[in-house]
Amino acid sequence: MQNVDVLVVGAGPAGLCLTRGLADSGLSVALVEQQPASALAAPGFDGREIALTHSSRRILQSLGIWQRIDPAAVSPLRSARVMNGTSPFALGFSAEREQVEELGWLLPNHLIRRAAWEAIQGQPGVELIDGTSVTAIVPGSDANTVTLADGRQLAARLVVAADSRFSATRRMMGIGAQMRDFGKSMLVCRLQCERPHHHEAWEWFGYERTLAMLPLPENQASAVITLPPAKIQALMAMDEAQFGQAVTGFFEQRLGQMQLCSTRHVYPLVGVYARRFVGPRYALVGDAAVGMHPVTAHGFNLGLHSAHRLAQQLQRALASGGDIGAARLLEAYERAHRLASRPLYEATNAIVTLYNDSRRPARLLRGAALRAAHGMVPFRKLIAAHLTQRGG
Repeated sequence: MQNVDVLVVGAGPAGLCLTRGLADSGLSVALVEQQPASALAAPGFDGREIALTHSSRRILQSLGIWQRIDPAAVSPLRSARVMNGTSPFALGFSAEREQVEELGWLLPNHLIRRAAWEAIQGQPGVELIDGTSVTAIVPGSDANTVTLADGRQLAARLVVAADSRFSATRRMMGIGAQMRDFGKSMLVCRLQCERPHHHEAWEWFGYERTLAMLPLPENQASAVITLPPAKIQALMAMDEAQFGQAVTGFFEQRLGQMQLCSTRHVYPLVGVYARRFVGPRYALVGDAAVGMHPVTAHGFNLGLHSAHRLAQQLQRALASGGDIGAARLLEAYERAHRLASRPLYEATNAIVTLYNDSRRPARLLRGAALRAAHGMVPFRKLIAAHLTQRGG
């Protein structure tokens, strides 16, 4: 049986960033992933654009990941607008008002994944076990025994699940999760815009659908369209010209004609919050811990911070000669990540519930809530501070 210090399940962004965060620690890390290494090295475009906060950018810089991303692929976010139905009123935020150059940055998810993969190449103590999965975990006092689908067994002082919001590893660990299926699907793609977007993002809560527009380089935009699954499938069945016309209509030609310039991708909208983030010599990071609805665009940031937070806890334990799987250490990680994630998770779900209700009382409340948020300067400042996270 092979012995390792940390076994990370899942080579997505959270798992890769956790692994990179343990560089130069002296810990041996086994990274288990179902996909082959070739797919990890060259991930394909998946339609998802990440809205990165200031503190998340600093973490990626500290991990040597940000520097590996082509600057031409990064789009600054200079302003944002939240709109409600047909109302001309919008809640707005701007970098100028917050005295920063950018509120944040937008960049493709697949480029982050590729850069994170490149960053762990040659990292001492890291072994990739690709093309297989975890089938069983048996807790032990000094190490957990992990069995892989190919029959191999590893003894790990700490097992970390980073294998998506539908984590099979989380279930093996005996950790349940609060799941909320919103009954909608999200279609994401890139569009070429006729008119300039001025690096402004939109979140538009319509009465039949929710739209988001994220500004990208070369006057392209990422469209995020949320509808019931049947309507999403109807959009997917359209040819490129029909789809462009449909989306141009959705956005009321505010950016002129919009033409499809990428593949289209669909994702189910399911929010997940694990009932526990830790257990005997195991922990959850990324979406395995908290899977956010994308309306607040902070799912990736939360996942990155969870990996960073756990890596810091492990580094501190090593520095003091402590046990990296100690219950006290893991409980400290859980408390910190719950404090950071629970309020945002609940607030996001409340926003989605209110702004997806098209009944007349809800329409009135939606407009009133947006105007109240606009009039409360401290509240606006709080949201803007969360976007920029300058002190994080």
